[in-house]
Amino acid sequence: MAFRLGTAARNAACNAIVDLIDAGGGAGKILIRTGAQPTNVGDADTGTLLGTLAFAATAFGNASAGVATAAAITSDTSADNSGTAGHARIKDFADSVIADADAAQGSGTFNFDNTTIVAGGTIAVTSMTVTVPIS
Repeated sequence: MAFRLGTAARNAACNAIVDLIDAGGGAGKILIRTGAQPTNVGDADTGTLLGTLAFAATAFGNASAGVATAAAITSDTSADNSGTAGHARIKDFADSVIADADAAQGSGTFNFDNTTIVAGGTIAVTSMTVTVPIS
């Protein structure tokens, strides 16, 4: 038999995760970086910072069926550097790392229509969800 979570547990876990993004005294952020994500979430940032996008003051709505959907994410309208997006890190306002994920074009946890970022250009994320699975 598999260990499974009920809907209430999935929602509670999902809300606890996304609420961490709102900690730290202000809006959380998504940092788009080159290269592979670090080995562990707590490791130092790797790769070159391409740009930073900001979450709304309340980053996510309440979870439903274990899924929380992000509120508006503010685009970075002037990318810091040119390069290929390889991963993204999600941090709270105080720069505590909450999560990280791979980035790719057409696949990856952060799925871009084009992973080539040009300095001074715009980086946009149109939608984002966090899901806590049943098992």
